Amino acid sequence: MQIIFEYHDVAQSDRLEQLAKEKLENLSRKFDMVIRADVFFKEENTTSNETGKICNIRLSLPGPRLFAESSNESFAHSIAESVSDLERQLRKRKEAMNS
Repeated sequence: MQIIFEYHDVAQSDRLEQLAKEKLENLSRKFDMVIRADVFFKEENTTSNETGKICNIRLSLPGPRLFAESSNESFAHSIAESVSDLERQLRKRKEAMNS
């Protein structure tokens, strides 16, 4: 699986890339239909301390693309939440393909 990272108003971070890569590779092992992942990191000014660090992940696979977005107090939490959402979507897609 190919993983592409993009940063908007955020400095590039090897630690974030490594964390996202590990979680996405685990997902790819469970669901071998995933071809590519585009990961976007954005920072947004918000009034809440619990949001503002945004992680968007778009997965390319046969059929329509899957997309998840999460905004939390840290990028690590946003990555985890986005990957969890994508795993749920992939399970549904796999069930639909099998039936």
